[in-house]
Amino acid sequence: MEQDRPAELRNWRIRLLTRFAHVYFALSRGMTLGVRAACFDGEGRIFLVRHSYLPGWHLPGGGLDRHETAVEGLARELREEGNLELTSPPLLVQVYYNRGTSKRDHVIFFRCDNVRQQQPKVPDLEIAAAGFFALDELPADTTPATRRRIAELAGTEAPDTFW
Repeated sequence: MEQDRPAELRNWRIRLLTRFAHVYFALSRGMTLGVRAACFDGEGRIFLVRHSYLPGWHLPGGGLDRHETAVEGLARELREEGNLELTSPPLLVQVYYNRGTSKRDHVIFFRCDNVRQQQPKVPDLEIAAAGFFALDELPADTTPATRRRIAELAGTEAPDTFW
């Protein structure tokens, strides 16, 4: 079974599939478009995920599928990555150019307040860990982009246009 294989073998396969997907999307589409969200629970904690194929803790999100609105894609990604449910419409914060991923990638960033988690997220092939964190107790390896988005929301950093 897949979960019986060494983690580095699974991670290598996932990284290869992710790279293939980015190349495919770059060739098949004029640009790639994804969504991410700062999701806060009723206690004001933020939800972060640690992917199996990327270092650090990230805001949840992912690429949009064909024939899917940004809000539909966001709701799907939040369900998949964290068993999260929106209790109110997400607030559009910014659209970023993500030049670190490719020359065609853009991220639509939302703020989601009072999200509910249906049940704790069990690690799987994509998500190694997930959880809610107090803003003053973020994991040490929270990514710089995630920290910038949180600072922008808090008003301690000017909004940027690059992810």
